[in-house]
Amino acid sequence: MPGGGKLKLALVLAGLYLLLALLFGALGAVLWSNMDATERQSLLAIVEPRLGLSILIIVLAWVFLGMIVQTVYRAYVLAPLALREQALVMVNANPGLRLEERGAPEIRTLARVVNALAEQRESLQRDIEERIRQARSSVEEERNRLAALMSELTQGVVVCNLDGRILLYNSRARLLFGAGEPGGAAAPGQGGALVGLGRSIFALVERGLVTHALDGIRRRLARDGAHQPANFVTATRGGQLIRVQMAPVLAAERGEAAAAPAGREVAGYVLMLEDITQSLEREGRRDALLQSLTEGSRASLANIRAAVENLLDYPDMEPGQRDRFIGIVRDEAEQMGRRLDRTAVEFSDALKARWPLEDMLGEDLVAAARRRIEDQLGLPTKLDECAAEAWVRVDSFSLLQGLVYLASRLRDEYGLRELRFRLAPAGRLVQLDLAWSGAVVSSQTLLAWEIEPMATPGQNSPLSLREVIERHGGEMWFERDKASHRAFIRILLPAAQPAEVAAPALVPQFESRPEYYDFNLFRQTEETRALDDRLLSELAYTVFDTETTGLEPSAGDEIIQIGATRIVNGRLLRSECIDQLVDPRRPLRPEGIPIHGITEEMLAGQPTIGEVLPRFHAFCEDTVLVAHNAAFDMRFLQLKEEATGISFRQPVLDTLLLSAVIHPSQESHKLEAICARLGVDVIGRHTALGDAIVTGEVFLRMIPLLGAMGIRTLREAREAAEQTYYARIRY
Repeated sequence: MPGGGKLKLALVLAGLYLLLALLFGALGAVLWSNMDATERQSLLAIVEPRLGLSILIIVLAWVFLGMIVQTVYRAYVLAPLALREQALVMVNANPGLRLEERGAPEIRTLARVVNALAEQRESLQRDIEERIRQARSSVEEERNRLAALMSELTQGVVVCNLDGRILLYNSRARLLFGAGEPGGAAAPGQGGALVGLGRSIFALVERGLVTHALDGIRRRLARDGAHQPANFVTATRGGQLIRVQMAPVLAAERGEAAAAPAGREVAGYVLMLEDITQSLEREGRRDALLQSLTEGSRASLANIRAAVENLLDYPDMEPGQRDRFIGIVRDEAEQMGRRLDRTAVEFSDALKARWPLEDMLGEDLVAAARRRIEDQLGLPTKLDECAAEAWVRVDSFSLLQGLVYLASRLRDEYGLRELRFRLAPAGRLVQLDLAWSGAVVSSQTLLAWEIEPMATPGQNSPLSLREVIERHGGEMWFERDKASHRAFIRILLPAAQPAEVAAPALVPQFESRPEYYDFNLFRQTEETRALDDRLLSELAYTVFDTETTGLEPSAGDEIIQIGATRIVNGRLLRSECIDQLVDPRRPLRPEGIPIHGITEEMLAGQPTIGEVLPRFHAFCEDTVLVAHNAAFDMRFLQLKEEATGISFRQPVLDTLLLSAVIHPSQESHKLEAICARLGVDVIGRHTALGDAIVTGEVFLRMIPLLGAMGIRTLREAREAAEQTYYARIRY
């Protein structure tokens, strides 16, 4: 029986015993007053020898009466209270829960009736949900298409409301802004990147830039209805330059007057992000190269012109002087040649860096090469062999140039009348053969072809064939097949899969579509009132947990793991998380290792709490902290304030205290017991991130239960939690 129930039962019994004592006392006083002296002496003579037995009988009667009252109290008071709590959970959080048949027979019958009604209600809910699911299937399909599109974009995309809160983003945006930030560029779960649902874009981009661009968009929209994007450049904390293109998100139409874009308000904006750091550096090097070429060539040409004019004006000058002027012309011409060669090399490097490799079906590559060779060179081609579903990763533009160049050299120098193609897989590579009958190409000739700039009829390139092959990390050589009397040039190219999965260190893993697409936040505006007056359903939360060396923070125990995840707009965002081991700089307690599974070897080389807390603090910014038995975890954080300078001033909600508010008649408020009551699956217990995720699921199911009790704001939740028995626990 919980502490509150015991106290109530004790008060009931005390009141009953006091009432009986008063009744029997009053009855004895009345009888004693009506007796004469003889009767009183006779009564005393009878009672005095049997006083002990009388007291024993009275005590036993009181004990028996107490047992009866306790039984009745459990059957008719505690049982209905427990059933009421279970019914509230069943209605608001866990429809699959069924009432326990306990207490008096009438109450058991009532529990069976309620369970039958719950079965009918759940059946109706399943039917309604199925119909809703069918009705929303097209919307979900569109969302999945958008999610796939966003995840594949090479540009970063961030969507914000007018208050600058992030409503949508893709992985590329997280990587662009994550570089150089605390934990931002780490693998998922290893840091606290500042890109996340509900976070402020102004922590990443200067507010003035966004406001200025948005004002310009509004002016153009009001003037002529054109919502032309605005552009600006900003810098990240890591020093990268990001080109930002802003496009407006218009509010829904309201009436005929708002049918035109000029009559509609801006509800938010889309930021398209591109890292231009390397391109600016390349352009800077190119500009410097062109300036050097221009200035150097101008000086050389002036010297050559002066020398030539002297030679022409003085044909009878002495031989020594003539040789000196000729030497000036020769030296300046050589300098110009070297300068041009250097420019050509650097321009070639810029071309090589310009074109990214892309996945391409091998059949398409061969077909394009055959078509281009036949059109440009008039050389017939045939396909001997081409492996089906063979994919290559190539720069198709430069590689096709190289194949046409090879075909032109073979035609011009060996008079080929036909060229054949073969494509076959070779492990992690793909073999591309250009075969013909007859002529043999020497190694010296092939080497000369490799190192010369590629020149074909109507098109020249500063790249050499060797540079193209090296760009692909491949190889090229000549072979001769004596059996078929055919020669061929074999080129090895990197193989690719038709749909490669992005690197797990860069893109978080999701069960279906990415969880960071949430359009409901378009309706959320920034509140000017204090957090205490905001509804629980409107707030953003950071749910966290710690694993420690022991249970005594004040006695020197330290944090060895921090796990945290976020709740935004009523959704648990598992993709936005922290899961960080911490080196405690002290030995672990052996008895704790079997519980949390963390060993000293796992902690070796991990960051210290002084390095981790700043990242965790940035992750928690602008949110309410949630934990189970939060006093324990917060005590560890508070003890580190002086050493790290990091203090956590956010409001804190404790699911242990909230459970005592919601279920005062339940005996246990352990996390496992709460999960069993609310229908939450327990996965990953006694790991920091696992406990944080479970706590987050529990907290989400508690919000409607608190609302049913009239507890809707943060202030009301905190005040109710402070009145519970468990709020007196201190660490």
